[in-house]
Amino acid sequence: MRFLRKIVVIVLILGLFWFFYGNTYQQSGVTGVIDEIQTDINKIKDNPKVKQGIVAVQEGAKELFNSIFEEKGNDEQQQQPKPEKPELDAPAEQSFSVHNIEIGDYRDQVETQTGKPKRSSFNEYGVDWTTYHENYHNFFMVAYDNANDVAGLYTNQDLIVSTYDIKIGTSKKDVQNQLPEALTGIQKGHVNYRVKNDGEFDTFLIDQNYVTIFYDKHENNSVTAIQIISEELENRKEGMFGEPSGELKEGFEYQLFDLTNAERVTHGLSVLNWDDGVRQTARSHSADMAENHYFNHTNQQGLSPSGRMERDGIAFRGAGENIASGQMSSIFAHEGLMNSLGHRENILHRDYQFLAIGVAFDDEKTPYYTENFVIR
Repeated sequence: MRFLRKIVVIVLILGLFWFFYGNTYQQSGVTGVIDEIQTDINKIKDNPKVKQGIVAVQEGAKELFNSIFEEKGNDEQQQQPKPEKPELDAPAEQSFSVHNIEIGDYRDQVETQTGKPKRSSFNEYGVDWTTYHENYHNFFMVAYDNANDVAGLYTNQDLIVSTYDIKIGTSKKDVQNQLPEALTGIQKGHVNYRVKNDGEFDTFLIDQNYVTIFYDKHENNSVTAIQIISEELENRKEGMFGEPSGELKEGFEYQLFDLTNAERVTHGLSVLNWDDGVRQTARSHSADMAENHYFNHTNQQGLSPSGRMERDGIAFRGAGENIASGQMSSIFAHEGLMNSLGHRENILHRDYQFLAIGVAFDDEKTPYYTENFVIR
């Protein structure tokens, strides 16, 4: 029976072949048939409707492929239990604590609670931001002074406790009603550096600490993060910007990467992977902007972010870019990007898989930041 079916199929194929190409075979032989088949293939291939159909099939296949791997990635993340939030107590000595840690605490006290840090990277104060988290849950950063005492704290997660009624989600109005008047400048030597404030944060002098509270414009101007810097540590920094160096450049890059992942986890999204190849593309663009004094996603050779990655041999199926300049640190850059809707959408894009940051400084010490996001 199978043999008969095969015979029938072969006969049908030969019949169709003869119907379309029988006359050509009789007139021009096998060579003529091959030429006519090639001509027909080219006609089909060049037909606009056929081209549109091929593109539609390709896009459909991409969407199916992405959805399969996205579901797989989401399943893997759901299988990992979310770490428990620590039980938070009221601060004992200061007005604010982060993860039960206050300015002046000892490093041993911190790491008894948290375990070893995930990363230490140089910051604008000439010390390290030491980062603690559990796959970016319960994320916070600590700056230690030379005696290993806590001199700086930062978090963008729900780890803040205060003697005031202030925490993540508190309205800007409630913050301003409870705290003393926000600073308009910081005195460093004989120079008063104006606090550039467009309503996205307030800086207060409380307990001899500079407390900066960041607000999320897209969440009804509510508290989204806090940075606390001791007055002594702040005074170590001579100007508003840190001293440019390779160490600070790399520090800003890794800090912005960690801040982005902590933000994504807060919004229920996957953690992005670091990509060294993409970092070179990002660094190149930041350096180009810093050296040539422009600020644009398109460089002076007309290359877009995707064009620059293609130039550098980066393989990708989708890509996005954020740029920032003028912020004194990665913390201020990140919080500013989150208040810019297009940049925020890149940070919280569910399909991105890889990220790298490139930083450069201009001749006035101003940092330029480039974030490149990639889908593969």
